[in-house]
Amino acid sequence: MQFQRVCLEAFGYTLPAESLSSAELEAQLAPLYERLRLPAGRLELMTGIRERRFWPRGTLPGDVSIRSGRHAIAASGIDPASIGLLIHASVCRDHLEPATACRVHHELGLREDCLVYDLSNACLGVLNGIVQAAAMIELGQIDAALIVSGEGSRALVETTIDHLNRDESLTRQSVKSAVASLTIGSASVGVIVCHESSSRTGNRLIGGHAVARTQHHRLCHSGADEAGGDGMHPLMTTDSERLMAEGIATGAACFSGFLQRIGRDAAQIDKTCCHQVGAAHRRSMLESLGRSTDQDYPTFEHLGNTGSAALPISLALGAASGFYSPGDRIALLGIGSGINSVMLAVDWQTTRVQGDDPLAERMPWGTSATVGS
Repeated sequence: MQFQRVCLEAFGYTLPAESLSSAELEAQLAPLYERLRLPAGRLELMTGIRERRFWPRGTLPGDVSIRSGRHAIAASGIDPASIGLLIHASVCRDHLEPATACRVHHELGLREDCLVYDLSNACLGVLNGIVQAAAMIELGQIDAALIVSGEGSRALVETTIDHLNRDESLTRQSVKSAVASLTIGSASVGVIVCHESSSRTGNRLIGGHAVARTQHHRLCHSGADEAGGDGMHPLMTTDSERLMAEGIATGAACFSGFLQRIGRDAAQIDKTCCHQVGAAHRRSMLESLGRSTDQDYPTFEHLGNTGSAALPISLALGAASGFYSPGDRIALLGIGSGINSVMLAVDWQTTRVQGDDPLAERMPWGTSATVGS
């Protein structure tokens, strides 16, 4: 993938006000911990995740995607009438049919001849959406696109807690397959991608590369296809150790091809933004690529793994906090269960971000809304 005329223009985000710490989550798992004699503090120690967040009960993915979409449009300053593509790209959606993107499109008042659809690919949905939008912009089919995601974790975390406390057949070994489910957090993000002629930032999307090692598609697996909010009762099983090992190998292969595609070597990458899973995954992934954690912006400690929103919202929060500077050459290191990896290169110039974070004052990123001029 190589792009000549595409800019990653602006971001909008929405974060929940309700926070559940790992210590509080472990307290809810008291029956399991007592039965297996597990030490307190184990979850945060293993994952590096201090807390994750939940939307209010009854919140639908589309509700927060609409808010993030409005933020992204406002931050970009572009005319909404120029948006020719809307993609809802999260794992979570309002219902099976119609596409959640339909309600988002209606509420945002976008034009009638805008392409509207859902796209879901685990944690890579938003990056996949950006690639599709960039290709259409390069072909002259559209001038601008909006990709949104609204990920909710309450149902998965609460169902997992209930299952772990009730299933007395679990052992210290078998319980490991549920740990990843306890790291999932909620977040929403919107991304504006546009033609360079409409850009106010000059944040050029250079190109990228993808690798699919789908022989590992069973390493992280949820149950039946369910949609909606509080009525869901999802469970997910994850072979975390193998998933991390195979995921890192997939990422390393993708990074090698990525550098070749964009015509740069590793020394020419100034900063990275990787998918946020946890401390061990982030450290191991970056080490395998010869990258320093000091050059990467983390959010997992306070947000957990927010699925398809994780990488783009980390880029947005990092940019708003000043971590990414004008002139930085940034590599977006995406990876998702399946196993798939997508990596994109962005030459950063100007930050245009607007967001809503009720807990911003106690977060490393500080402010709840920043718009670059």
